[in-house]
Amino acid sequence: MNPQDQIQRFLVSKAFGVVGASANRHKYGNKVLRCYLQHGRTVIPVNPNESEIEEIACVDGISDLPPEVKSISMITPPAVTEQIVPLAIAHGIENIWMQPGAESTAAVAFCRQHDINVIADGSCILVVLGYHDH
Repeated sequence: MNPQDQIQRFLVSKAFGVVGASANRHKYGNKVLRCYLQHGRTVIPVNPNESEIEEIACVDGISDLPPEVKSISMITPPAVTEQIVPLAIAHGIENIWMQPGAESTAAVAFCRQHDINVIADGSCILVVLGYHDH
C-alpha cells in the first residue's frame, strides 16, 4: 500500500483517538486534536490527567475509546508509543499514525506483524489535512 492509500484508509474511520492529547494549545497533542475538529471529524482525546480538552471529554486510555474509533494519532514519546500500540491493537484499532517524534522502530514492526495500517514515515496529519492556528 502506498502512503496516499494508507492515509486514505486512516481517514475513513468514523471517529479518531488522539493519544497524548494536551490541554496546552502550543503543544502538538492539542493542535492535532484541533485539526480534526477544524475538519468536522469526531475526535476523542486520550489523556488520563485531564477530564476534558477543547470542551471534549477525555478518556483515560485506549481501552476506553468507543468501538467506532478505528484510527488513532499518537503524539507520545517512542517508549510510550511502544507500550500503547499492543493495547490499541488488542482494542480493535486498525490504523495508527505515529506523528513525527512518536515513531518507534519496535512499535512499527509490531504494527506490521499484526497487519495494522501504520503511518510512521514523518508524515504529519497537520500538513495532510491542513491545520490553521487561530
